[in-house]
Amino acid sequence: MKFGRLQTIVAGALVLSVVGGLISWGLWKGSPAPDLKTAVIERGTLQATVSATGIVNPVQQVQISSQVSGQIKELLVDFNSEVREGQAIARLDPETFEQRVRQANADVRAARAAALTARANVAQALSQVSKAEVDLQEAQRDLQRKQALLSQNFIATFEVDKARALVRSQTHALHATQALVDVARAQQTNAQALIDQRLAVLQQAQVDVRRAEIRSPIDGIVIKRAVEVGQTVAASLQAPELFLIARNLREMQVETSIDEADIAKVKLGQQATFTIDAFGKRTFEGRVVQVRQAAVTTQNVTTYSVIVGFSNADEIHPLPGMTANVRIVTDVRENALKLPNAALRVRWPAATDTTAKTAKTSTAASQPPQASQMGRIFLVSSQGNRRPEIQEHSVGLGLSDGLFTELLPTAAEETLFAGATVVVGVPTPTSQPSGQRNSAHRPPV
Repeated sequence: MKFGRLQTIVAGALVLSVVGGLISWGLWKGSPAPDLKTAVIERGTLQATVSATGIVNPVQQVQISSQVSGQIKELLVDFNSEVREGQAIARLDPETFEQRVRQANADVRAARAAALTARANVAQALSQVSKAEVDLQEAQRDLQRKQALLSQNFIATFEVDKARALVRSQTHALHATQALVDVARAQQTNAQALIDQRLAVLQQAQVDVRRAEIRSPIDGIVIKRAVEVGQTVAASLQAPELFLIARNLREMQVETSIDEADIAKVKLGQQATFTIDAFGKRTFEGRVVQVRQAAVTTQNVTTYSVIVGFSNADEIHPLPGMTANVRIVTDVRENALKLPNAALRVRWPAATDTTAKTAKTSTAASQPPQASQMGRIFLVSSQGNRRPEIQEHSVGLGLSDGLFTELLPTAAEETLFAGATVVVGVPTPTSQPSGQRNSAHRPPV
């Protein structure tokens, strides 16, 4: 009795197992797997971009320093003050510089007095030369008279010798006085040079007085002030920063660093967009205005500076020093055939369906020549009321924007078109029933 009941239970279990298997097989043949994720191939615009972070800065900003040392006596501008070229923005205590001007003026007067003395010495030396010339001429005439008298034996020979010696003496005296004239003239030239030197010192002192009043070299706005009244400014080899003035905040730029792997893609004039955390999701637009060739290496990472210029005329505008998240558009494809990148990451078990194998072979045999790389996708083909078939295709891939990738089908490929269904996700083995995971014959889902 018990044995018959056991047989009945076993037979019932076998019947239920067979019926359940047939039902599962029928459901599989009639509809796709419930966890299969699909998307469609579509046409649209693709933009390849290079992303980086940068700092917002004015197009031109000038660091204002002091060329002289002293104590800040007065500040005439503050943060955000608009200034004009030549406008005084701060003053140092000018007393020391004014004292130097007075001393230099006194030195100039003394030098001019010395020049007058030298000029008088020249005049005196010239008068001595004139007197020496007269004395020499008188001695020469006396020698001539005595020579005439000697020829008539009216005087002795020693008188002629005496007159001749006097001529030689007067000649030497004339030469000496002429040398004194040269010395006096040299002293006069030196005195004039001393005047020029003192005048230069005076002018330098006057320049220092003017430099004690610090002026703006450009029209702009003060974006930084680093001094206070009473602070001592020490001008040395490295001038201290007092103010930072931006020429124009309506035209600004983002200074960003691009990795060496992407710098070849960046060209002048390319469109760029960037966001700033302070302004939420608002997007600012600009263009690449400069690609600097100087490399910057930090911790073995080489980057290049790229400048993105943009208009900052809106009421809500970025401020200098803000961090910008920049995206530079390096390439654009209009009306491109594209599919989600998730479709390229699908890993499917080896197909047992002959149609899938044929599709894979025929597509791989004719790769598109313009493809930069190859990829593999799985298309879902409709078969009426039957379960759709999965076909594997090797395809050429073009431009990518990080979410979608350009699809480059061959001329003979008819299944790759806008609207075609592509697999973007498959069930994991852990999500299938244990009976299916251990089945020796698994259908090619």
